[in-house]
Amino acid sequence: MTEPPGRSPEPPSSGFLDSVGQLVVTAVEMAHTRLELIFTELQEGLEGLVGLVLWLLTALLAAALGLLFGGLTLILVFWDTHRVLVAVLVMCAFLLLAAAATRVVMAKLRVQRSLFATTLTELAKDRAILKAPP
Repeated sequence: MTEPPGRSPEPPSSGFLDSVGQLVVTAVEMAHTRLELIFTELQEGLEGLVGLVLWLLTALLAAALGLLFGGLTLILVFWDTHRVLVAVLVMCAFLLLAAAATRVVMAKLRVQRSLFATTLTELAKDRAILKAPP
């Protein structure tokens, strides 16, 4: 084959360099996808956490006010006869409620899903693919 005049012959392309270049491009694309996944999970986790905290604070405030006024009402009803006994019983009821709420929160914290579980799973799959013999 003769080259047209004015054109120099092209150097033969290196299959190895093309493969390395494609590997780098693939690795960068994988890293980009994984970073997007991490940030998406982080955003979802933060949104859920903010909503949960706001509802928790609302519930705590409403429950505290309800229990406070309920306890005061009981103490006032029995003011003339057994005010100390009723005050102690109301206090014990509040302490039992606090203990039960603490147990529920601790159980939920133990069961809570890891924040980056999906990302870690995908990274483990990637590692297994990269380590697999060709």
